[in-house]
Amino acid sequence: MRAVLFLSFKFFVERKRQSFIATLGVMIGTTAYIVMSSMVNGFQKYFLEEALNINGHVKIFVEAREKGESFLKKFFPDKNFKILGEKPEETKDKIANYREILRKYSQDKNVIGITVHLIGNGVLTYGVKEKPATFVGIIPKLEDKTLNVSKYLQEGRLNELERNKDYVILGIKLAQELGIRETGKKVLLYAPSGEVYRLKVIDFLNTGITEIDKSRIYLHIKKLQDILERQGEVNEVVLKLKDPDLAPFYAEKLSRETGYKAESWQESFKNFLSIFKIQKIITRSVVFSILLVSGFGIFNIIMMTVMEKRREIAILKAMGYEKRDLILIFTLQGLIIGLLGGILGNILAYGMLEWLETLRIEVEGIIRAKGFILDRSLWYHFFGFVFALLTSYLASFYPAYRASKFHPVEVFRSGG
Repeated sequence: MRAVLFLSFKFFVERKRQSFIATLGVMIGTTAYIVMSSMVNGFQKYFLEEALNINGHVKIFVEAREKGESFLKKFFPDKNFKILGEKPEETKDKIANYREILRKYSQDKNVIGITVHLIGNGVLTYGVKEKPATFVGIIPKLEDKTLNVSKYLQEGRLNELERNKDYVILGIKLAQELGIRETGKKVLLYAPSGEVYRLKVIDFLNTGITEIDKSRIYLHIKKLQDILERQGEVNEVVLKLKDPDLAPFYAEKLSRETGYKAESWQESFKNFLSIFKIQKIITRSVVFSILLVSGFGIFNIIMMTVMEKRREIAILKAMGYEKRDLILIFTLQGLIIGLLGGILGNILAYGMLEWLETLRIEVEGIIRAKGFILDRSLWYHFFGFVFALLTSYLASFYPAYRASKFHPVEVFRSGG
């Protein structure tokens, strides 16, 4: 075994420049995999974690249905007929039995929180500026227990909505667009009925998710019921589960048991999940391309070594080296390249991630952050190292196999 290792290392050292370039290719591929995975998965995990924290895992609401479709379902329950061009049926946007739903599912062992909302739309003005907004009427204690809203408030004054029903909490981006920089300001809320309500801003909602922070307003549910003239009504029930992956099961169960539409977070965010899937495919494709190029480099180096060392290989076979020994000599040469490239790639990736974490730049898009959001999982380093070794092994196997097929007599006879 010592002789095999010695010969592998000797062949590696003999072609210093080519070996260095091949090792550099593996190192770059490994680094790219680790850094890109950390960046892409960090962004995706942050978005989903914050979006689920503030939106919950399952929502129950009233779904607008077509009259004809409902009629056909009665007579053809197993068929999925569609009537094109029909207007949705006018239904009351109200969950009538929400108290029963609260009572029943708050006792479920998999439910860690359940709350109710009244949601409406209107216009908010401050001075000469006005913005459309989504009004969310909440019960502060239930909301905080279920969705931990206090975590996202700058002043942490959620419970003051209970003390004074004329208080309001604005999304931070919405407040900035209106020109509000501090609490205590008075805003005008225009209800759909045309009435105007004067409300006092006591806090700002800062989730880091741009769409929410640009549109959402929290009021006490009783105040919003008065504004919308919907006393005692709610139109959304939100559940938070111990295991988010149970959301599709509970959505189906809730739809069946309550008679209302229940939607899991997977369904609510399916567009984002599709984008995230494409991002991962692109990341893997780029890394695969880099490793493929480095693999061809390894293949080329070892194949040239095999062709140049035909006579030495024939002598080794004549001395009693078996096919598996020759295969091992040249695959070990490839593994040396993979080992060095994988180790150096891990070191370089670690340094780059440390550097990226220190950068403070304003990032604003789907989410807002003051720098790169990274997922520093050790699994990325492990898989990057494994991929480096696997690529190097596969690239070196065929040249090694070719070397094992040489026949000493034919090589000496040809003068090779």
